[in-house]
Amino acid sequence: MRIVLLISALFVSYFVTAQGGIHWTPDGSGYFSREKDAIRYHSLSGGKDSVFLSAAQLTPAGATAPLALKSWSLSELQDKVLLFTNAKKVWRYETRGDYYVYDRSRQQLKKTGNGLPPSSQQFAKISPDGKKLAYVSAYNLYVEDLQTGQIQALTKDGNRKRINGTFDWAYEEEFFCRDGFRWSPDSRKIAFWQINAGITRDYLMLNTTDSIYPKVIPVEYPVAGEKPSTFRIGVIELENNQINWMKMEDDPIWGSYLPRMEWAANSSELVMQHLDRKQQVSTLFLANALTGTATPIFVEKDSAWIDILPSWDQDYTNGGWDWIKKGGAFLWASEKDGWRHLYSISRDGKSIQLITKGAFDVMDIAAIDEKGNYLYFIASPANATQRYLYRSRLDGKGEAERVSPANQTGTHYYDISPGARFAQHSFSNHYIQPVQEIIQLKNHEAVAGTKSINEIINKTNPKTGPVEFFTIRTSDGIEMDGWIAKPSDFDSSKKYPVVFYVYTEPWGQTAKDEFGAGYNHLYKGNMLEDGYIYISMDNRGTPVPKGRSWRKSVYRKIGLVNIRDQAMAAKEILKWSFIDPERVAVWGWSGGGSATLNLLFQYPEIYKTGISVAAVGNQLTYDNIYQERYMGLPQENLQDFINGSPITYAKNLRGHLLYIHGTGDDNVHYNNAEMLINALIKYNRQFQLMSYPNRSHSISEGEGTFEHLSQLYTSFLKTHCPPGAK
Repeated sequence: MRIVLLISALFVSYFVTAQGGIHWTPDGSGYFSREKDAIRYHSLSGGKDSVFLSAAQLTPAGATAPLALKSWSLSELQDKVLLFTNAKKVWRYETRGDYYVYDRSRQQLKKTGNGLPPSSQQFAKISPDGKKLAYVSAYNLYVEDLQTGQIQALTKDGNRKRINGTFDWAYEEEFFCRDGFRWSPDSRKIAFWQINAGITRDYLMLNTTDSIYPKVIPVEYPVAGEKPSTFRIGVIELENNQINWMKMEDDPIWGSYLPRMEWAANSSELVMQHLDRKQQVSTLFLANALTGTATPIFVEKDSAWIDILPSWDQDYTNGGWDWIKKGGAFLWASEKDGWRHLYSISRDGKSIQLITKGAFDVMDIAAIDEKGNYLYFIASPANATQRYLYRSRLDGKGEAERVSPANQTGTHYYDISPGARFAQHSFSNHYIQPVQEIIQLKNHEAVAGTKSINEIINKTNPKTGPVEFFTIRTSDGIEMDGWIAKPSDFDSSKKYPVVFYVYTEPWGQTAKDEFGAGYNHLYKGNMLEDGYIYISMDNRGTPVPKGRSWRKSVYRKIGLVNIRDQAMAAKEILKWSFIDPERVAVWGWSGGGSATLNLLFQYPEIYKTGISVAAVGNQLTYDNIYQERYMGLPQENLQDFINGSPITYAKNLRGHLLYIHGTGDDNVHYNNAEMLINALIKYNRQFQLMSYPNRSHSISEGEGTFEHLSQLYTSFLKTHCPPGAK
């Protein structure tokens, strides 16, 4: 439930491109970039730029055009290039397609996976020795000899309910687990997940538009209260195709999770993270890859929940474990002192050392520079709407140092080179559009011959644009950050309608000082110039860097604490002389759609109009990993789920509601809409409904869909919350 339409799809897409748009050379002295139909090499050490792979080299034999690449990677030995094309969606992301390998020594482009269905390969990876390619196809693992092209099936029992090398819907959505296998450093073994979804009940979606007779689409989907799919970790010996299963115990009654697994900086041991069903106890294990014996080395507990990622910003789609001291220790994030900090934990778990110190949260790990004895990370101690690069000594001595320049206030992203000499730096704030530069990290100055962000900042007026940031204190004593966007001809002596944009749940921060803040991409036209004031605020429970207590105060209270915070903040805003209390609207998508419903139903005296998109109307319908993490188990505290669900309060609707949902939503299923509709009918509450046939959670499929959605949204808002000053 992570669609947070913060500002515009364009801005989000920009930073995804910025972070993945270049590939550093292994020594960090240069980088590769895709330009048109070629891949170019750029030197940062005085050498010449050159074409690394030309359009001709990227053109398969018999083809007339080069491959349309989704992504590419370089083998560890740098002798081969893996190219991913013809990508197709698997639920949320395009992780299925075709792979080609370009052999640089032979100057030969070759398609892999011959004999397999088109666009059926997933997560292909070249072995560290460069001789083999492993990938998943149709729930089974394969290995291919890159010299002979011979393909060997490593597993043969895979199907929709027994999943090898990848994951079921819930693991993919909530743990970011997609790529489910790992090459050993010596290239002789492959470790992989096997997920058994046989006990997981199917949610049956209906495709009623692509044929005369409807088609049933089953999705293995464990809702809150249902036992999770079981797991096994296997290690395949490629010499004899033997599988050694790791001896990890699962709770036979409640079930449990294993969201992370990697080779433990050698080829003889695995390191794994196990979570109990409530996600309150995290145990790290070292497992012998030959015998399967697993030994616990580190246990952490939290009375609310434990986040499995070192960062709430980072999508760990391919795992990752940060080893230091030549594999003798690793980095780990913990909130045990009330802030999210990074610790160095010895391989046996007996030695734990705090690296980052202070009253701040580590938001992201940016780089490890063991030679320079520095850990680079993202934090923002003074302003939770922004993000900056900091560094601390790996030995834990001294205080954290800010690396981002003091004059660049806003949101920073860094892709740091191996060796931490250079970085691709991306920056924006609410009045400066996204810009990039390649910098020397030691002085944060642009590399000679490239554009400088400082030059752009010096030419920009900070007062440009309609957005301002504010902090508001509620009657409950809660201070919340927010932004407000006003019309260009704003007159404080007049009264304006206000539209609140909300998300409110643990997977979404909306008050960010980045370009696009204050922009509503669904509104057809310019809502500010039409005479609206637009506001968004972050309540308790949202993933902002304000400490553990802020984030976890919503445990077992989603739908109550977050909703009251928003409503009490809105009450304070309605005291502003230029806000019209009779023209108050709220809208949101996914978790924000749920919040919109709860705000309309629980505080009808405040919110007069609401537009809710793809909302969870009944918390008991959403997946177990997400909902139980934040709400507990229905078997133990069912009333909390009821108290937080919008349908519980549907009878209180007094204002104007537009409810929107895609019937093909595999994330927040359409039965949420129908349960809500039934509740509103029961109490004779009139509302407007728009169902988009066979559209997913993003409601993005089909010709004309966005144009229709935008027009619908705008017309409803203008009708029931008229724009303009009075």
